Amino acid sequence: MIHLLAKPAGARCNLACTYCFYREKEALYPGSRFRMTDEVLDAYIRQCLGATRDSPVTIAWQGGEPTLMGLDFFRRSVEMEEKYRRPGMMVENTIQTNGTLLDDEWCEFFREHGFLVGISLDGTREMHDAYRVDGQGKGSFDRVMRGISLLREHGVEHNILACVHAANADRPLDAYRFLRDETGAGHIQFIPLTGAGEMSVTAAQWGRFLCTIFDEWVRRDVGEVFVRHFDAALSVWAGLGAGMCVFAPTCGAAPVLEHTGDLYACDHFVGPDHLLGTLLKTPLADLAACEKQRRFGEGKQATLPAYCRTCTVRFACNGGCPKDRTTSTPDGETGLNCLCEGYRAFFTHIDRPMRVMAGLLKHGRAPAEIMERQATGGEKRGRNDPCPCGSGLKYKRCCGKR
Repeated sequence: MIHLLAKPAGARCNLACTYCFYREKEALYPGSRFRMTDEVLDAYIRQCLGATRDSPVTIAWQGGEPTLMGLDFFRRSVEMEEKYRRPGMMVENTIQTNGTLLDDEWCEFFREHGFLVGISLDGTREMHDAYRVDGQGKGSFDRVMRGISLLREHGVEHNILACVHAANADRPLDAYRFLRDETGAGHIQFIPLTGAGEMSVTAAQWGRFLCTIFDEWVRRDVGEVFVRHFDAALSVWAGLGAGMCVFAPTCGAAPVLEHTGDLYACDHFVGPDHLLGTLLKTPLADLAACEKQRRFGEGKQATLPAYCRTCTVRFACNGGCPKDRTTSTPDGETGLNCLCEGYRAFFTHIDRPMRVMAGLLKHGRAPAEIMERQATGGEKRGRNDPCPCGSGLKYKRCCGKR
């Protein structure tokens, strides 16, 4: 399945976040107004809805800052969805925004049309304003929180995307508890900042960040708060495959559509070398399935270092995102993920509770039961004791056996 991200305003944004990797993409289109035309919009919606028999179809907007397009653009998008969708086909709309331009009219539109709104927020004021600033260097925290407040007032479903960097990496519980308790969002995704010098999170910090939050989550928040990395890990432990593209064995299932109609291999690989073509000349389905994109996707596995191939947590990690495979293995082979140490620590740390939750799922029970079992000491049983998933088998022959 292809998960396409469309950037109707390209790299244009009303903020100037210090760590933004996408701002430099403006240079790909000198002189552009950075506005998706109705011709491209029509082709995008028509081809998305016509290229798949899957339902629902997700129309995903990202940036830059997509709300710079104005509300009328998204009204036209919804009208085109109605025009092109087949009988019985469901269409879901998502938008990732910094939230600073939202008002009552935007929120009412989102509620009316069932948009899932992702808000970029890095934690408390101190954490967020360290790097998420406007062109005058002023922090955006208050404006983002105002946008979240409006979404909550209008009953709009929203989630949080938080970048993990030097300003919040050493305060994982402060960041998690703030996002959990103060935003009304039930879904949180943490994205590690890499390749940004002193602003970046280190591998050790990233591992501690995830492990610390996981320990709080698994004690009290399972089934109530959904953290993307934890959900993705449970999917792997339950035998359902990678729940995030960064942990999949191959890449290529998340191409990016620029405002011009150009399609690129991935959000982190937007450039001439990874341009697949334009939907105004070649259908999206053909571009996404082309030989160039196939080679890009398979390259992730083909270039995996031998060090990774023998790693005990490869089944969960698969080398991580190719953009982060920038360091060398202990024996000097290139292509090791710069966050390897952190991911190895995290996946090792969560192994036992993940096996228990996967076992609960296997037996038709809720993973959230792990919280009760931990409270009563059930999760601490030995390998020869009854499995805490309730199967009746010994732990070592059930959830203790991968």
